[in-house]
Amino acid sequence: MKRKVPIDFAEERLNERLARTGLRFTAQRRHVYGVLLEKKDHPSAEEVFMRAKDDMPDISMATVYNCLDTLVKCGLVKQVNHDRGATRYCSNMREHHHFYCDECHGTFDIDYDPSAEEPEIHMPDGFHVRAYEIAFRGICPDCAARKRGK
Repeated sequence: MKRKVPIDFAEERLNERLARTGLRFTAQRRHVYGVLLEKKDHPSAEEVFMRAKDDMPDISMATVYNCLDTLVKCGLVKQVNHDRGATRYCSNMREHHHFYCDECHGTFDIDYDPSAEEPEIHMPDGFHVRAYEIAFRGICPDCAARKRGK
């Protein structure tokens, strides 16, 4: 499912975040960011590379990794790690959780209302939480439908 984000808005946001961190705007960074904004499917670096090459054939894997690292540092993209699989990248910067499909291995956003009362979690003494993520596992609707059809 493609998500259309106005190029001017995305480019302006990218330029502003890069400037704030002392980095410069490049065509490669803009292109990799655009690739991530096109779909909400949490691609791996390799998947970003393959998509980026479609419209920018000279881009290298190293450049894609560097661009992804920069986008994460600028707060425009989140890294999503799932078990021992490849790191995936998420352009959804709203507070949300993830659902991992055991069949297709897809990663899906699960939105929630951050203003709602959050569950109380008691951490052992000395632990200081910086961030947390709740992950759901199961079967996505497409895989469930395929299973029913068999």
